[in-house]
Amino acid sequence: MADRPRLVVTRPVHEDALAMLRPRADVVVGPDDPPIPSADEVAGLIKDADICYTLAANPVTADAIKGASKLRLIASLATGFDNIDVKAAKARGIPVTFAPGILDDTTADAAFGLLIAAARRFGSAERFLRDGKYRGWTPFLFLGNDVHKATLGIIGMGRIGRAMARRSRGFEMTLLYSDARRNEDAERELGARYVTLDELLAQSDFVSVHTPLLPETRHLIDAAALRKMKRTAVLINTSRGPVVDERALAEALRDGVIAAAGLDVFEREPIVDELLLQQENALLLPHVASASENTRRRMAVRAAENILAFLDGKPLLDPVP
Repeated sequence: MADRPRLVVTRPVHEDALAMLRPRADVVVGPDDPPIPSADEVAGLIKDADICYTLAANPVTADAIKGASKLRLIASLATGFDNIDVKAAKARGIPVTFAPGILDDTTADAAFGLLIAAARRFGSAERFLRDGKYRGWTPFLFLGNDVHKATLGIIGMGRIGRAMARRSRGFEMTLLYSDARRNEDAERELGARYVTLDELLAQSDFVSVHTPLLPETRHLIDAAALRKMKRTAVLINTSRGPVVDERALAEALRDGVIAAAGLDVFEREPIVDELLLQQENALLLPHVASASENTRRRMAVRAAENILAFLDGKPLLDPVP
């Protein structure tokens, strides 16, 4: 590329990443509002781009790729890439990069925080106090469930699932996990026991979801799965929203099928199921599990480093397999 490439960033990212790229490309940054653009808007943004720098929630569809005749690279700052039609990109010989590993510990921190807060009903208790309803201590006020020495079931013992498992050791929890592949290293390190999904659901006091969004994991946690859980169980999801059937979860929380849930991701973000919003035993966060200053900066910079490697003709640091 003798001429300066046109690099389109679908939404604003950390200035450190943009400062790395501006000397090497004509950088165009999409608007901040709405943060989740439509597929058509993304297609319009990148139609004249040589490089697309995208965010996790910004869809890069097959039509967008087809309409971007000069496109040579798609780089994402996310740890996943389900928002990109990788098959369509590869069909045109366009490499795709992502940023794995950077947010693992930060996301695991948030997942374990959700677990504790949902188990102990901290969200409801905080609203109760702010609403001026607190009149003094009683032995029955907002009774929740203990976390220490309980059983934690992890669905997906990848990087984040393993980081979550490490955090449970300080609480002396029994560890179960379910995955498409057995992770014997995690078993040796953490004392985790490999079980079927049904066994995990039936035996766990807390179920934490850390699986990628794949055709086979969409609605992995549905009404039938929820009915297999203990009535006292708590579900945590910081992976991808569509892994959980959101309406089925709302009904399960309403009907006492499970005790509580803590969610950072939703099926149709930024829309949240209205019935789920009505459930006091649902602790809901706006997709902030990786939202620490350091982690979000590092994610943005890693995507920029992949772009610079591409411009320099070097091997990509994090190509999507």
